[in-house]
Amino acid sequence: MTATIKVSDELRDRLKEQAARNGLTLGAHLAHLADAEDRRWRLDLLKSAIDASSEGAASHAAETEGWERTELTDAT
Repeated sequence: MTATIKVSDELRDRLKEQAARNGLTLGAHLAHLADAEDRRWRLDLLKSAIDASSEGAASHAAETEGWERTELTDAT
């Protein structure tokens, strides 16, 4: 199945040039660009999840350290 999309002549020419440099058809080049965007999006989600869990881990570590200091203080 094929479809028509509306882009400016300048963008169409730019995309065709990029595709030709890589020996791809315009459709294959657009698929490559879409795949790259999907990958970027997934990596952004992963980074956000890591950042969120890192903040939680840092908070947990600080709380644990506080409790450990309390235990040492109570023992002396």
